Amino acid sequence: MASRGYRVRDIRLAAQGRRSHEWAREHMVILNNTMGRLRRSRPLRGVTVGFCLHITKETSVLLLAARELGATVAACPGNPMSTQDDIAAFLAKSGVHVYAWAGQTQKEYDACIASVLSHRPSILVDDGADMNVMAHFDRRFSGLKVLGATEETTAGVSRIRAVERAGRLRYPVIVVNDAHTKHLFDNRHGTGQSTVDALLRSANLLVASKAVVVAGYGWVGRGVAARCRGLGARVIVTETDPVRALEAHMDGYEVMRMADAARRGEIFVTCTGQTGVITKGHIESMRDGAILANVGHFDVEIDTRFLLKKSHRVREVRPGMDECTIRRGRRVYLMARGRLANLVAAEGHPPEVMAQSFSNQLLSIIHILKNHGKMERALHRVPESIDVQVARDALAAMGVRIDRLTREQAAYGSSW
Repeated sequence: MASRGYRVRDIRLAAQGRRSHEWAREHMVILNNTMGRLRRSRPLRGVTVGFCLHITKETSVLLLAARELGATVAACPGNPMSTQDDIAAFLAKSGVHVYAWAGQTQKEYDACIASVLSHRPSILVDDGADMNVMAHFDRRFSGLKVLGATEETTAGVSRIRAVERAGRLRYPVIVVNDAHTKHLFDNRHGTGQSTVDALLRSANLLVASKAVVVAGYGWVGRGVAARCRGLGARVIVTETDPVRALEAHMDGYEVMRMADAARRGEIFVTCTGQTGVITKGHIESMRDGAILANVGHFDVEIDTRFLLKKSHRVREVRPGMDECTIRRGRRVYLMARGRLANLVAAEGHPPEVMAQSFSNQLLSIIHILKNHGKMERALHRVPESIDVQVARDALAAMGVRIDRLTREQAAYGSSW
């Protein structure tokens, strides 16, 4: 459905979306606490903020928080497949300029990003850097005056860093992904749990005793490996970084090359942010019935072209699960067509962990607004004061109290 100011699949889903939004907001106490401190001053009054994030119930809490603080909000999805259509309808009804629906073509996805940029936002909030890349290199937006941006995910940070290395970065970008209260919890606990959720929804098979191959042992890979081991899986890790490989080995996982793991694995989860992690050659050596899932941001980690275009037969056997029949009648099962399985085949991260990430986002937006004139055109860490405040809010929301240093301890710790 199209209308001036928004484009969603079905505006009649708004009531259902409202219920999901209310559930998420009730469990995002950290973000609510942040809002409580800022509501009266309305620091985003008169500012247009463009969001390119997965349109989920948790994201809706952030978008309406920004609107409540005075911002004009325009939003599109951070992935063609990750929109929850009821949430998009609810946001449209709530006054957000939202351009999002599930199952977009690449052309539609790009058009939605362009629709957000057409609102001339002065601050961009991105997940994967697609909006930032368009703002930098699409001639239609060469005159866009952006004060600064934030980036949510590892893959997006890599892309923005490449723009910076090329000397073409036009405005400061705060790397929210590097905040301790983001990657230690969102990437590890959030993706770990939501990946298992996607596996159980799509396959509904026993995880205990199965050989699960986790490609990549960054924060996401650590979380997926830990959750799968917690369910009784025999976890194998593949890595290209020797330090991370050593860490995985000393954490008690088998570590090997993908060429070897391909013959042993029953479930494969890619978590690298790299291209060509599971290739045609790997797939052809897998056992009959192997399940492949990707939770990296882009659909480049698994050779989906081979599976979806070159298989003898492809059929959807369960929601979010395609059966691909390859040589000699062997079957390989692909989740979410190689897209973000935890968002396409499940609902993404739980609200409690996203409250931390989105508190970082909201406070970083305000930091840019106040300090953009003093910030270099470069990548910036989330200020430590924000990271610490989010951690304190998280502890308070969970009912955890901690000690504070006494004067004597502070003096001792700073003394030579």
